[in-house]
Amino acid sequence: MDDLQSLPLHDLHVDLGAKMVPFAGYEMPVQYAAGVMKEHLHTRAAAGLFDVSHMGQVILRGTDVAQAFEALVPVDVMGLGEGRQRYGFFTNDDGGILDDLMFANRGDHLFVVINAACKAADLAHMRANLTGVEIEEITDRALLALQGPKAEAVLATLAPEVADMRFMDVRTVALCGAECWVSRSGYTGEDGYEISVPEDAAETLARALLDHEDTLPIGLGARDSLRLEAGLCLYGHDIDTTTSPVEAGLQWAIQKVRRTGGAREGGFPGADRILRELTEGASRKRVGLAPQGRAPMREGVPLFAADDSADQIGTITSGAFGPTVQAPVSMGYVPIDMAAPGTIISAELRGKRAPVEIAPLPFTPANFKR
Repeated sequence: MDDLQSLPLHDLHVDLGAKMVPFAGYEMPVQYAAGVMKEHLHTRAAAGLFDVSHMGQVILRGTDVAQAFEALVPVDVMGLGEGRQRYGFFTNDDGGILDDLMFANRGDHLFVVINAACKAADLAHMRANLTGVEIEEITDRALLALQGPKAEAVLATLAPEVADMRFMDVRTVALCGAECWVSRSGYTGEDGYEISVPEDAAETLARALLDHEDTLPIGLGARDSLRLEAGLCLYGHDIDTTTSPVEAGLQWAIQKVRRTGGAREGGFPGADRILRELTEGASRKRVGLAPQGRAPMREGVPLFAADDSADQIGTITSGAFGPTVQAPVSMGYVPIDMAAPGTIISAELRGKRAPVEIAPLPFTPANFKR
């Protein structure tokens, strides 16, 4: 792993007994002593601390920065209130997804969090297309995620005011003497926070959070199973440059103002296809998949209409055992006429066909604080 980048908290992860693996160009903790199953269930029941410092943190400044950003995303940026955050995605001219992201209105700038594997491409994309905007990549801050139903109580021991935040609020908060940029969000389906903290204060903050009896460190393994149960997409797997937001079931993130008939209709890459699919529907759809057995069906498993069908109709894009639901869970794409929950299709696993039921997403309900 000599050519991999290290996280600011690398030494802490090693001290905590983490198993380190390559991920998106970084050496990342995949699990700790508790193991993936216990880490997953602990996050659902209490509070889990994730190191997501591999993600890109970017500040955009400019007089018309919100208007400029809208030219790259099919999302309402100009209408986002100060102190609020929104989910969005960069699209290409074919209507595919270049990356999904979070962006916040922090008054005099937008704060954008992008995926690690897409970081260089996203920055190049913004620099090439955002005229009149100052683009600053933040490289001296770590990013932590505290997730779970007890996340509020844990973080409030350090800063009581975080209890007043609601889902997608952003605020500057002093934590362990450091200026932190806190959002009430995350990618597990649970309540929680993401915290951008100066690198030199990151270990102090992480240890303070881990000192709480309700907090455990959580690795990539449980992060993946948590987001899968929550029906959330992983870029490069469930969404990519070939999938449109409508196919991916992300049309909820495209506000009316950017749709056909809206005040700022279109004006983003791939608008023709995306607006057409919003009106007429897409030919395929991302769905939940419940394998009818105990064996997980993972990414790449081909899907067929029936056991005796010769033609493949789709592919599983994510799959694992779901510790909360105590069953294997997967996601994938199928033709729209086979996407109704309860439909039984067939998957081919190790040369044998097995039944799979189309399931509603998410597999486990979201617990955000609205």
